[in-house]
Amino acid sequence: MQTSFGIRCRELRSGTGLSQEGFANLIGMDRSYYASIEVGRRNVTLLNMMKIADGFGVSLSELLKGVG
Repeated sequence: MQTSFGIRCRELRSGTGLSQEGFANLIGMDRSYYASIEVGRRNVTLLNMMKIADGFGVSLSELLKGVG
């Protein structure tokens, strides 16, 4: 599940044209922490999922679409 969530985040971020660092800065997250999410090494908290969803301008349910 962590891996598929990371893939979903990478897909959405790629659509924005932002680098990992640029997106992490946008949402107030450390770049290395965000990078570890994209490669599936983090068990992300709900609060951080909300930050990511807000950064992409999508709902949490939209962020989780196809994950799992």
